[in-house]
Amino acid sequence: MNSVTSIPSANKSEAFNLQQPGNGSAGKTMKGLVYGGPGILELRNIPVPTILHPTDAVIKITKTTICGTDLGISHGKTPTVLPGTTLGHEGVGIVEEVGAAIRNFKKGDRVIISCITADGSCEYCKKQMYSHCENGGWILGHTINGTQAEFVRIPHADNSLYLVPPGADEEAMVMLSDVLPTGYEIGVLNGCVQPGDTIAIVGAGPIGMAVLLSAHFFSPAKIYMIDVDQNRLDLAMQFGATHAINSGNEDAVKQIMSETKDGVDVAIEAVGIPDTFDICQRIVRPGGHLANVGVHGKKVELEIDKLWISNITITMGLVNTNTTPLLLKTIQSGKLEPAKLVTHRFKLDDIINAYTVFGNASKEKAMKVIIEA
Repeated sequence: MNSVTSIPSANKSEAFNLQQPGNGSAGKTMKGLVYGGPGILELRNIPVPTILHPTDAVIKITKTTICGTDLGISHGKTPTVLPGTTLGHEGVGIVEEVGAAIRNFKKGDRVIISCITADGSCEYCKKQMYSHCENGGWILGHTINGTQAEFVRIPHADNSLYLVPPGADEEAMVMLSDVLPTGYEIGVLNGCVQPGDTIAIVGAGPIGMAVLLSAHFFSPAKIYMIDVDQNRLDLAMQFGATHAINSGNEDAVKQIMSETKDGVDVAIEAVGIPDTFDICQRIVRPGGHLANVGVHGKKVELEIDKLWISNITITMGLVNTNTTPLLLKTIQSGKLEPAKLVTHRFKLDDIINAYTVFGNASKEKAMKVIIEA
């Protein structure tokens, strides 16, 4: 079965009934990308969302994108996403309506939608662990309807939206929804990148590129980028990588170990498969850090019998987006240019094709795609 197809007519009513309860008003519909089960996506007319709680806001989407996580959902990789769910957890838009309790935003404001929803008051939010918010976390396009539509309802909007600065590039702002905070927080910060470090990023997709762009904040001496896609490796060199290794043609572990004293200070996994994790655990030097950013759908083999004696720190996690304000400032200053990641642009009416292109990234030379609603 193709990864992107239409929902058969026999399944349409079932998918429609699984839409978020109360998430629309009679007579008002919009276009949205609906997940119908593994391999089944369809752009359909669905109810326009309305305010369900005083802390909600409804946003008219202007631009959104496709994440590797969305692609995984389309293949059935995330069973917690039910058929009938509108996908997407990234985007920018205009505030259409706000609940009575909203204080920070008003109708007409241009906003960045965070991929993580935070109520701001639970135990985890008080620790800035917004990804584990007891009343939120990653719910958009996961357990509630998401952003790949004309409108979206944002719970806890005061803590889950950011104002777009006047004159800001909206395509760059979309990168602040997820990919940039994820690369920076889970890759660079968790990996404890320091000035003068030698680091390796395994995976030159959008997340790996986000790690690369934000790693420059800490002036590492060498940045190895490892991938099987030569086009992406060439792009990584343009973005500031100092070395590129095509692991489809050469032994990445052997090359790195021969060019360094005893490995890299920080190995960052940005794919989410056992082979790339294995490369990381074999190239990290004693006292080093292995930061896992990729979303894994299968178990990996941890060589703890070899790593324990080397004082290795291994980290992993889901983005909290607590660095979004900082990253926004770096974009405004011109020090960070995430719009460079955008390679393709589509209209919402053509989102099925956008998934096809993004799913064949190597052939299409695709990095991040922008979808205009």
